[in-house]
Amino acid sequence: MKFMRAMMAAAIGLSALMPAIAAFADNAPAPYLDVNRPIEERVQDALSRMTTEEKVAIIHAQSKFSSPGVQRLGIPELWCTDGPHGIRPEVFWDEWNQADWTNDSCTAFPALTCLAATWNPEMAALYGKSIGEEARYREKDVLLGPGVNIYRTPLNGRNFEYMGEDPYLASVMVVPYIKGVQSNGVATCVKHYALNNQEQRRHTTDVDLSDRALYEIYLPAFKAAVTEGGSWSIMGSYNLYRGRHVCQNSRLLKDILRDEWGFDGAVISDWGAVHNTEQAIDGGLDLEFGSWTNGLSEGMKNAYDSYFMAYPYLKLIKEGKTDTKELDKKAGNVLRLIFRTAMNPSKPFGSMNSPEHVAAARRIAGEGIVLLKNDGNLLPLDLTGKRKIVVVGENAIKMMTVGGGSSSLKARREVTPLDGLKQRVGDDVDVVYVRGYVGDPVMEQDGLKVQDISDSRSADELLAEAVDAARGADYVIFVGGLNKAPHQDCEDADREGLGLPYGQDRLISELARVNSNLVVVNLSGNAVAMPWIKDVPAVVQGWFIGSEAGNAITDVLSGDVNPSGKLPFTFPMSLADVGAHAAGEYPGNKAELDASKEWGDTIREYYNDDIFVGYRWADKEKTTPLFPFGHGLSYTSFEYGKPTADKKVMTADDIITVSVNVKNTGSREGSEIVQLYIADKKSSLPRPVKELKGFRKVKLAPGEEKTVSFTVDKTALSFFDDKKHQWVAEPGKFEAIVGASSCDIKGSLLFELK
Repeated sequence: MKFMRAMMAAAIGLSALMPAIAAFADNAPAPYLDVNRPIEERVQDALSRMTTEEKVAIIHAQSKFSSPGVQRLGIPELWCTDGPHGIRPEVFWDEWNQADWTNDSCTAFPALTCLAATWNPEMAALYGKSIGEEARYREKDVLLGPGVNIYRTPLNGRNFEYMGEDPYLASVMVVPYIKGVQSNGVATCVKHYALNNQEQRRHTTDVDLSDRALYEIYLPAFKAAVTEGGSWSIMGSYNLYRGRHVCQNSRLLKDILRDEWGFDGAVISDWGAVHNTEQAIDGGLDLEFGSWTNGLSEGMKNAYDSYFMAYPYLKLIKEGKTDTKELDKKAGNVLRLIFRTAMNPSKPFGSMNSPEHVAAARRIAGEGIVLLKNDGNLLPLDLTGKRKIVVVGENAIKMMTVGGGSSSLKARREVTPLDGLKQRVGDDVDVVYVRGYVGDPVMEQDGLKVQDISDSRSADELLAEAVDAARGADYVIFVGGLNKAPHQDCEDADREGLGLPYGQDRLISELARVNSNLVVVNLSGNAVAMPWIKDVPAVVQGWFIGSEAGNAITDVLSGDVNPSGKLPFTFPMSLADVGAHAAGEYPGNKAELDASKEWGDTIREYYNDDIFVGYRWADKEKTTPLFPFGHGLSYTSFEYGKPTADKKVMTADDIITVSVNVKNTGSREGSEIVQLYIADKKSSLPRPVKELKGFRKVKLAPGEEKTVSFTVDKTALSFFDDKKHQWVAEPGKFEAIVGASSCDIKGSLLFELK
C-alpha cells in the first residue's frame, strides 16, 4: 500500500514537472528547480518566470486548507493542516465537515498546556518530531501551530492550546517543538501573532498596551520561535492592534517581525482574519486563508477568486492603482515556504499512529500531569487488600479529542480515565462507575461524533446515587473539570466564570463528606476555583491529554509514574486576583461594551495590568494563589542546599553561574524542576518582584544529590525601556532566587551588575 502511494505520488509529481522540464531543451534544470542552488536565487528565478496572475494566485487559498502553486512551472500546491495537538481529518474542498476518509485518524497528543507543564525541552522536541512525522505522512506542508499566546485570564477559552503565562517558559519550550516538526520538512505556523489573548469578541477587540508589556510579556515566545526556532511561517491573529487588524498591521508584521527579528518566512492569515485589500497589501500579509467572501456576488466562478488578496488585488494592479513591489515580496515569501516544504526532496517519509507516537503521547502526558495536593500521602493508590474503587464524574467516560474548535481531532483511539483504571487494576479490585453529573450534550463537531452518554436523570438523583456508592469504598476517584463545549475550553467563546460547571462543586463536597479517601482529577486547560479544597486530600491536574489520557492518568494515580509536572500558570483564588480583571478592561472597554448593540462593533481594550501577568501580579499585589505558578508535588521529597555563585560582581559582558544542590530525600526515584527567578532590587522603571529566568528538570534516585547550575547574563537582568525602544540592563544589585515554585522559595543570593 505504502509502495503504491509512493509510486502514485512520484507519478503525479513527474506530471506536474513535465511542463517545466520540457521548457529547457538542454535538459539542465532551471535554477528554481535546482536544490543545490541558494534558496534566494531559486526564489528570484521562479519569480522572474511567473506572470502577475500566477503571483496573485499563490498568495491566497484555493480550498479550505490549500493554495494552488504554479502548475505551469511544476510548483506544487501548499497544504496546511490544523494542529498542534494532532493532524486534522480531511475535509471537503469548501466545507468544514470531514470528507469521510477511512485512513485519516491520528494520534492525539496532549494539549500544549500539558506540554508546558512538563517544563522539559526534551519533551517538546519529542512532541514536535512525533507530530511532524504524522503531518509528513499525511503529505501536509504546514502545521498550523504551536500556539504561544500568553495566559492573561483563566477565562480564555483557548488557553488549553497555549504554553502558559510566562514568556520565558513558553520561549524555551517552543523552540525544540519547532525544530522537531521542521526536521520532517513540515513548516510550523506559530500562532496567533499577536495579542489574541481572549476568544470573546476576538474579531473585533482592538488591543492597546505599553510597549514594555508588548516586548516583555506578549512577544518573547514569538521572537524565540523566529530567531531561535527558525519557524518557516507565522499566523496572524484575529484581533486588532492599535486600530488595525493584525493580519493587516505593518508594525507587527513588518517593523517587528521582519525588520527587528529578521523573519524570512511567510505570514499566513488566520481563517477569515483579512478585511481589506489595500491594508493587506501594505500590512505585511503573505498568504490569505478562509476569508468568507461571496464569489457569486462578485461574478466569480468560485469564492476563493474573490478573496481580498485575489481578484481585488489583481484589479488594483491592472488599473494602475498599485504596483507589484509588495506582490513580489509576498509571492517570494510563499515560494520560499514551498521550496522548504512541498518541494523539499530531502524530507523523510513520516509515519502515522506508530507505537512510538503512542508511547510519546503517553510519556509527555505523564510528565505533564501535576499533583496539586496529596495530604497524608493518599496517592499513589495502595491496592493491597482493597476491594472497591468508585469512579465518579462525566469526564471519566467522555471523549475529549472531539470539539473545542480547530483542535478537534479524529483520534485512532482514545483511552478514557475509567478504561485506563480498569485495565490497570484488573480483576483484583472492583471498579464501580457512577455518573455524578451530566454536562452539555455536545455530540459532534464538523461531522466528528462522540459517544452518546446522554442521561435524563436530575442533578439530585445523580448526586444521591454517587454519594451512596461512595460510602464504604476504599477509594473515590472523581474525574471532572471542564470539557470542549462552548464557554468552557473551546475556541470562539470564553468561560463565563472561574467555577466548575454542572454542579460539580456541590457533588465534590458531598463526596468528601462521606469518604475521606477522595481523589479529584481535574481535566481542563484552565485554572478552576476549588471551594472544597480543604476537604479533599488529593487533587490531580490532568489537562486534555489525548489518545493515551486514561493510561497516563492511571500511570500517575497508581504510582507507575512518579508525577513531576509543574503548573505553567497560576491558579488564583478568584478572578479578583487576576490582573486582567482587577486592573484591566477584560473583555474590553466597559463603556463601549455597554453601548455596543452589534456584535461586530469594535471594542477597545487597554491592558492596564501591563507587565504584571500571572505570578507577577500576585507578587505585586501580595495575593495568595490557590496554587502558584511552578507548583507541583512528587511521591518523593527533595531537599535544597544553599545557592552559591561563582562571583558576586559581573559586568555587562560577563556571566554569573548560580548553583544549588538538590537531594532526593525520599524512598523512590523522582524528578524535580528547579526554578531560578531574578529580582532587580532597584530600577528606574517598575519591575516585577521576580521573574523566571531559568529552570532545570533533574532526575534523582533515592538518596542521590546533584548540583544544578544556571548561567545568568545581562539579558536575564534587562527590561524594555519604552522611551529608548531598547533592552536595558541597569547597573545595581540583583537577587538570584531558587525555588520549587514561584512561592516555594528555597534560597537566594545577592550579586551586582557593574
